[in-house]
Amino acid sequence: MNTAKSLILVLILILHLSGTLLTAQIKPLSPADAQDARKRISEASRTTFSIEAQFTQTKELSVIREKIISKGVFYFKKEKFLRWEYTDPFPYLIIFNNDKIYVKDEDKENHISLQSNKVFREVNNILIGAVEGTLLNDSKNFTCNITDLHDQFQAVMIPVNPRIKETLSEISLYFNKTDYTVDKLIMREVSGDYTRVEFSGKKINQSVPDAKFIIP
Repeated sequence: MNTAKSLILVLILILHLSGTLLTAQIKPLSPADAQDARKRISEASRTTFSIEAQFTQTKELSVIREKIISKGVFYFKKEKFLRWEYTDPFPYLIIFNNDKIYVKDEDKENHISLQSNKVFREVNNILIGAVEGTLLNDSKNFTCNITDLHDQFQAVMIPVNPRIKETLSEISLYFNKTDYTVDKLIMREVSGDYTRVEFSGKKINQSVPDAKFIIP
């Protein structure tokens, strides 16, 4: 398994297809409407400084018949602070603090520097961009197609960066039309595996203690 594949499989555990998506009413947007959707999402990103939410992650692997379902609490704080705290079925913690990543799996701890690992930096940028909505403007690494799903905008991101294309075939972001933040994220891998993360109970721009992002 190559480095990029191994990294994504680890970090995908922290991330947003079911059959209902296939029957959803998808409405193509005109260039003007797509640009308007981008502007609304970008404006929401600009004015969103923190997010706290519950999340449910569904992972489907080709080598395992049953889907792997995990739950936990997610925290985001500008500019580059993320905390994914898994609580079910077992505790697992990942903290992104600027150029550092901390992973705790039971009694095992791992510290990673983004400065010394280009692949980790790319994955970190994807995660931050997905949460903030800024990934839509990352034309260096992705093409973006936005469609209307009645109460959501769906942004389908197709990798053009060769390194990312080795592992990911598509990222789909679902933005609600109330506050234009991400409700759901789906990552499809080249292997056919996928990860879906759904957010609920979002608290936007409420106080999130800096202590949540401290790396031991």
